[in-house]
Amino acid sequence: MNYSKDGITVSPMLDTAHPKKSGKCPVKIRVTYKRTRCYYSTGKDMTPEEWEALPTTKARTLAAVRKDIESSYQIVRSAVEELAASGAFSLDALNSRLKGAASDTVNTAFRAKMDQLEHAGRVGSMVVYRGVLLGLERFAGSHIRFDAVTPSWLGRYSAFLLSEGKAQTTVAIHLRHLRAILNEARRQGIIREAQYPFGKDRYEIQEGEGRKKALTLEQIGRLARYEDGSDATAKYRDYWLFLYLCNGINVADFVRLKFRDIVNGEICFVRQKTERTTRTRKEIRVIVTDRMQAIIDRWGNPPAPDRFIFPVLDGSEDAMRRKLKTQFLTRAINKRMKEVGEQLGIGPISTYTARHSFATVLKRAGANIAYISESLGHSDLKTTENYLASFEREEREKNAELLTKF
Repeated sequence: MNYSKDGITVSPMLDTAHPKKSGKCPVKIRVTYKRTRCYYSTGKDMTPEEWEALPTTKARTLAAVRKDIESSYQIVRSAVEELAASGAFSLDALNSRLKGAASDTVNTAFRAKMDQLEHAGRVGSMVVYRGVLLGLERFAGSHIRFDAVTPSWLGRYSAFLLSEGKAQTTVAIHLRHLRAILNEARRQGIIREAQYPFGKDRYEIQEGEGRKKALTLEQIGRLARYEDGSDATAKYRDYWLFLYLCNGINVADFVRLKFRDIVNGEICFVRQKTERTTRTRKEIRVIVTDRMQAIIDRWGNPPAPDRFIFPVLDGSEDAMRRKLKTQFLTRAINKRMKEVGEQLGIGPISTYTARHSFATVLKRAGANIAYISESLGHSDLKTTENYLASFEREEREKNAELLTKF
């Protein structure tokens, strides 16, 4: 599988410069022209040993991989030959033609997206896409054609995820990520507008309400005073309180806070979740209250400008290791706070509860919604209005009961 003509070469290669945690390396199609190279993902990963054995292997699984790689190679080679024959070949023209080269199935499009996210250091998003792909392959196998994804197919897929015990909120996340892949395929011309299955009079994603419970000030006060004699409980309780007091900060942003982010008594940070998706850099500022300073003094690192405030990261982590440490801390806080919530009779408490509680306490106290929106780092007021409305049902139910107390 090698093409060479008119100064253009096309060949499959094993990208050993970017090994994955599994020990496997991505297989790519390399195009070389005038000493410049472009690489196109095949969505396949192999060990160097498997790659060496690939040309002559009779093993069924490897033979199937070889067939997929050959298919990806032929897609790229055909595009090269067509452009060369027209006299219009350039790597830019090839990229325009191929942009998701090898994305002949939904599966390979997902893997190409995951490669892109991994190279960009966006490990959290990559993990979500990987989880969605696993669900898709449990439902429909490893060769899902784009034209197979119809409104009725999406209905069956949704029902399948629900049958696995997933909540409607989780099903909606899966479907939104699949929709993002199909949106890209539509932009690239891989699927026609008439084939696109999402939207009005086609398939509309049903969002789950979720269980978003915000605590009252009285409940937060009881939580802040809770002691069981355990240092672990005290630490995770204080971490939770810091999340709440720091504008409902996410754990991913909490672990990245450094002492240099404290300027004139305020913590200044940009949400990791939105720093790549918004045009303007939206900085959030939080006054360091006495309670927050006490938590820093008790559980934080010794102050130094380039040092993390809390001893979770040490700065040597790559994106994946940082993600894993963040997930570990989130689970540890959630596990301990669930136990505390049960002891206090409040119910389950999580890091997400801290964010909900921050917004709702301010709303119930009459704070301006524009201020709440800015404090949360939302890009517009509508997001904040929807966010607040979604976890105020408990308050509405309580008020509704007042109407019948005659």
